[in-house]
Parts: sequence; structure tokens; C-alpha cells
Amino acid sequence: MSRSNRYTTVLTLFALWLAAMAVALRPLRAQDVRVRDLVIADAAPPVRLMGYGLVTGLNGTGDRVMGAVGSRQTVQSVVNLLRRFDVEVPLEMLRTRNVAAVLVTAEVSPYLRPGGHFEVRVSSLGDAQSLRGGVLWMTPLVADAGGRPLAGAQGALQVSIGNSSRAMQQNVMTALIPDGGVLEADMPRPRMAAGNKLLLRDPDLGTASRMAAAIDSALGAKGIARVEDPGAVTLALKDTTGGYAEALARVGDIKLRPARAARLVIDGRDGTVVGGGDPTVGEAVVSHAGITLTIGATTDTTTPPHGGVRMAAGSPVQKVAAALHAVQASPGEIAAIFEALREVGAIAAEVVLR
Repeated sequence: MSRSNRYTTVLTLFALWLAAMAVALRPLRAQDVRVRDLVIADAAPPVRLMGYGLVTGLNGTGDRVMGAVGSRQTVQSVVNLLRRFDVEVPLEMLRTRNVAAVLVTAEVSPYLRPGGHFEVRVSSLGDAQSLRGGVLWMTPLVADAGGRPLAGAQGALQVSIGNSSRAMQQNVMTALIPDGGVLEADMPRPRMAAGNKLLLRDPDLGTASRMAAAIDSALGAKGIARVEDPGAVTLALKDTTGGYAEALARVGDIKLRPARAARLVIDGRDGTVVGGGDPTVGEAVVSHAGITLTIGATTDTTTPPHGGVRMAAGSPVQKVAAALHAVQASPGEIAAIFEALREVGAIAAEVVLR
């Protein structure tokens, strides 16, 4: 290959590299979403189900029970369970550290039919140390205390695991079972209303205005959709020859780019930090549990001590969270630090702790 050809090849590769870097460093643009994904379906509230059950298979981290001493509801529940299989065990003989009493909750669409699956949440009721690795025994679910069972739930518990060693050792008192619930009976279903309103899941005036404009543009007429308030858009559909439900379905498929508010969601159990709307952190100094976080200019030029973190003003929250993880900050400490940053006004975003 001649020198000129090699030079041309190098320039071509360099140009391709610059193009790739430009794409990689370009801020992510908000994606268009369908109207149906932003509104409450038919304004029908979900049916809330609940139940009491047992989680088995725990490695000695269940309720502290020895005979009739400790979590008595757990002992009695195990006794009742064994009696269903014609097994009688005296209370004083039970050792149930691998069993925990739990509450099971779920939200189900009123339009779900028998045989449909849904997600359930399991929460410890007694003094169990952790539910990690447990399996929920078959649990009836009711809509009202003392009511007839409408569904059942069972399955292996799924828990989130953090990245740090501290998170790995953290006790788990709540867990999810995806598709762990099964509807067994018909629920009272509301009649599908020929309503003329779209109710937003997250009320926002900007999103409501964009939704009304997108509907008018897609249907080719002005005034079909009108913003009533940040949580509702009123429809005046004229062409409903195929039925009102079909007309609403067409509206539901219309796409728009919703207004994206800056929001920071922090899970205090496993340290997960999720930022939406590109939130950044302004100048501030926070000291908590032996960790000092300094954001912005400082006159101290010494090396930060162990547990010290220094970041430039305007740093994205994800970089700050990564730096806190790097100094072994626990999930609770990370949540407390970001909450303190919000209180002093260093984060111009809504902070949600869960």
C-alpha cells in the first residue's frame, strides 16, 4: 500500500471514530410514547387484594419460634397447615426458624379474567431476619377481610441484590413474585364507560398540552382534544362509526413526546439510584456517617480523607451515586445524602425515596 493510500485510510478511520464518539456523547433524546401508556385505562381503579401466608425454605432466618414461645401466629399457622394433611404436631415440638409469617398484597385490573396472572408483593409480619431464598406457600387472596377468596398466590420470592458487599449482606423483609398470583374467580367489572376524558397517570400540564395537540394533529381537526386540567384531557370525538371503543383505541395509538420532569428515585434498601430528566447536583457539602461529600469549588487542596468524595458542580447524579458506591456507602447512607442535597437546594429535581 502506498503512503498516500495509507494516509487516506487513516483519515477515513479517524473520521469514523469521530462520528462514533459524536453519537456516543450526544445526550439521549426522550422517546415518543403512545397515549394509552400515559393514561389510566378507562379510568378503572385496580382491585386491591390481600392475604396472610407462610414463606418456607428459609435458612434459619425465619420467625424466632421455639414451641409456643415467640411468633405465636406463625406456630399456629404451621399447625393449621399440617392438619390439612392429617399431621398433628404439638406446639411445644415445633422449631420453625425456616418459616416466616407474611402479608401478601397485589393490585389487579378489574378486567382480568380467571386464569390470568399478576404480580404479588410479600412482606414480613413477624420477627424474621430475612426472606431471602424463601418460597411462598399457597395463599388465598381476598378483596375484603373475611370475604371469599378471589385469587391465590405462591412461588419463589424474587429480591433485588445490590452491587456492594454491604447490600449483599442486607436483610430482605419484602420481596416480589412476578406472575405469582392467579385469579380464580370473576371480579365485579365496571361497564366500559363511553367517557370523554383521558386521565393522566402522572398529572402534568406540559404533557396534557402535548397530548391534546398530538390528538388534534393526528385526527386532522382542531378542538377534538382540550386540556381540562393537568390530569385530564377532554375528547370530542365525532367519527365513531366503528364504535366508541374503536375510536378510543385509535386515539390510544397516537404517539407524542411527553414533558419529562427531573426526578430522582432512590431505593434505600439496595442503593439503586435512577435519574430521569438529566438531574445534576449543585454546590454543597454533606457529612453523614463518616462520609463527606463536597460538590463544587473548595479551597482545600489536600487529598480527601478516607470516606471523602469531591465532585465538580453540575455533576450528574449518576456520577455522584457511583462515587458514593466506590467509598462503600450503604444504601441507607446514599439515600440520606441525596435527601440532604435536596433539602439544601443542591438538586433541582423531585426526590423520591422508597
